[in-house]
Amino acid sequence: MSGQYQESKAVWDSGTIPAGVHVGENTHIMGTAAFRRFRGQGSESLVIGDHATMDGVQFSVGPEGRIKIGHFCCFTSAVLMCELSISIGSYVLIGWNAVIADSDFHPIAPALRIADAVACSPAADGLARPDVQRKEVVIGDDVWIGPNATIFKGVHIGNGAWIGPGSVVTRDVPAGAKVSGNPARAVELP
Repeated sequence: MSGQYQESKAVWDSGTIPAGVHVGENTHIMGTAAFRRFRGQGSESLVIGDHATMDGVQFSVGPEGRIKIGHFCCFTSAVLMCELSISIGSYVLIGWNAVIADSDFHPIAPALRIADAVACSPAADGLARPDVQRKEVVIGDDVWIGPNATIFKGVHIGNGAWIGPGSVVTRDVPAGAKVSGNPARAVELP
């Protein structure tokens, strides 16, 4: 990051940037829903580097979540869902409707899913939600993520990787690899 965070209200075209969000020089956040689900409690819950464009991106950050985005990134209508940690390098492009999630956001076991639904209901009256598994997501520099791709918890994507449109990434992607499909697998491009 640039070393000095910009505290300018002008970088988000729809209001005041929440506490815990630091935006680099010449970075622009566009869209009214950017911080609708932002509940980050840390002093650096979201850090975006210099010269980045976040157009229609939704930052769904839980109280303990931390998202770090490098310089010269361009994301369009992506959804970043973070309960633990999402780290994205510099020069990363993310296409529209791509989703990156570091948690399932609900239990996997059927009985725990029911307990979670009850805890989230208006009748919960203070019931605690069951714990859910969280694993950090790490995306290197110079990565291209196509439209409608989904990157799941625990995935590490190496520098220079290419993720095809509509891909579902559940495993690590090596540096320079090209993957596509559901589940994402290595492909050869013409």
